[in-house]
Amino acid sequence: MNITAAMDESEVLRVELEVLRREHRELDEAILALEAEGSRDLLTIRRKKKEKLILKDRIRLIEDRLLPDIIA
Repeated sequence: MNITAAMDESEVLRVELEVLRREHRELDEAILALEAEGSRDLLTIRRKKKEKLILKDRIRLIEDRLLPDIIA
């Protein structure tokens, strides 16, 4: 793998990371709005929370790829 390909992969991961972070924030806002209005649609809230956790896991995976844990 040459340097250019590595930089391209890194940039793609950074863009994907930003998209996932935005989706995570939007889900958080949607959950808060549903809870604030006293929504009784607990299934929808639960699904959104699960989706948010999945996004969080994907965000962590990408962060780990971008910043590997180096043991000195």
